[in-house]
Amino acid sequence: MDVKKTISSIFIVPTLKIPRDSLLSNGYINAYIKDGEREIQYENSVYLLFKPSDLDNFKDFLDLEYERTKNIIEDYDYEGGLIVVVYKLDTKYKKDFELIKLGKYSKTSKEFQELFPKIVKIFKNGLFKDEISLQYRVFNKTEDLRKFWEEKFDVTFDENQEIWSTFIEEEETLQLTKIKQHV
Repeated sequence: MDVKKTISSIFIVPTLKIPRDSLLSNGYINAYIKDGEREIQYENSVYLLFKPSDLDNFKDFLDLEYERTKNIIEDYDYEGGLIVVVYKLDTKYKKDFELIKLGKYSKTSKEFQELFPKIVKIFKNGLFKDEISLQYRVFNKTEDLRKFWEEKFDVTFDENQEIWSTFIEEEETLQLTKIKQHV
């Protein structure tokens, strides 16, 4: 499935502390701050979209999540096997989430940044390899990420510029017509 990860998926979902393997094994697609298909929108929340291949496993996952956290607001289905689980965000990081939405990644609090691992294991060419996480690179404006974007777009960043794209609400809103093109 070739869906570009949203900023919500990269910088908000990890704060929910859902085990990564649980997300991947249950058909996690992406995360959004709104559901464009619904009239009622939850403030200070994130909408996780799944397309599980095994509904029994997903039900077990969801039951465990309801036990693990009190932050699930609602879960609901869409046709085509799509399921949305809405999580309330930790208000302790409200200011950090606002900074993420403003594209000011490096200005987020140290405490917020520490929710993200510095090193992640990736599977590349049949081997597991340790790599510096994307979030760490963005928060710290690492040289390699800055150079990557400078070469890709033939620009020069000054040290005050952030090196990740800004939050665009339309791209962070769940729209079934767009999703169905990819799933």
